Amino acid sequence: MSLLPTSMEDLGAGRLVRVARLGAANGQPPVVLLHGYPDNLQIWCRLAPLLVAGGRAVIAFDWPGMGDSPAWPGGTTPELQAGRLVVLLDHWGVARAELLAMDMGGQPALVCAALHPTRIARLTVMNSLVLADGPTSWDIRLLRRYGWNRWLLRRLPWLVFQRAMRTSLPWGTALPVELRDDLWRGFSRPEVRAFITRLCAGYQATLPALATTYPRITCPLLLLWGTRDAHFPPAQAQRLQTLISGAQLRLLPAGRHWMAWQLADQVADAVNSFSRG
Repeated sequence: MSLLPTSMEDLGAGRLVRVARLGAANGQPPVVLLHGYPDNLQIWCRLAPLLVAGGRAVIAFDWPGMGDSPAWPGGTTPELQAGRLVVLLDHWGVARAELLAMDMGGQPALVCAALHPTRIARLTVMNSLVLADGPTSWDIRLLRRYGWNRWLLRRLPWLVFQRAMRTSLPWGTALPVELRDDLWRGFSRPEVRAFITRLCAGYQATLPALATTYPRITCPLLLLWGTRDAHFPPAQAQRLQTLISGAQLRLLPAGRHWMAWQLADQVADAVNSFSRG
């Protein structure tokens, strides 16, 4: 396994973003990968080459404020994150994209599909907190409390990071050192954790209202969930499916939260099949 080759792109007005581009344009919408936290674009390092092998161009990036991308001005709600995604699509000259999103990339992906329907050809969402009152792990319930979130991220970042690695992968499975170090390098920076604290607060404040936005989605939607996700169980996806007409649900047995890395072959097969479908 090797990390994705990246470059820093300048959108002007002080807006920088770390990007990895793979594959060649072939007339199909590129697949744009949206990560969560405490990870960054490198969480896709196993999966992205498999999507390229399936005949797709792939773009992965660090959300502004996370990984190696400096924060952009403005707020941190899923709607504002969706707006930043549209800015990036414009910068890349991408008229329509296929989105593959996980964790805290899932909410802005869903909002983008609802509010900017001409820009999103297809959407796959994996293992995300999509409904405010849906079941979660106790870790997530704790981190959704602003005071605890801010204190833990500020004072005990290594503990939070280690806990994420233990709960996002099967017992006894560890990320390769090179990947772990890249994820930690970004998450260890105080300015990144300060942004994530704001991001969590913005999501928490607006998440209850998103259930009224989701039914506006008209593009093909695949909810691809791990049956063993410790943080966001399949009940999240099952309830979301009832809100969006035509949404497909597929469960990956033994899939954990970071199944984009853990079960990259299975995820690639599911996404490639969905794209052809």
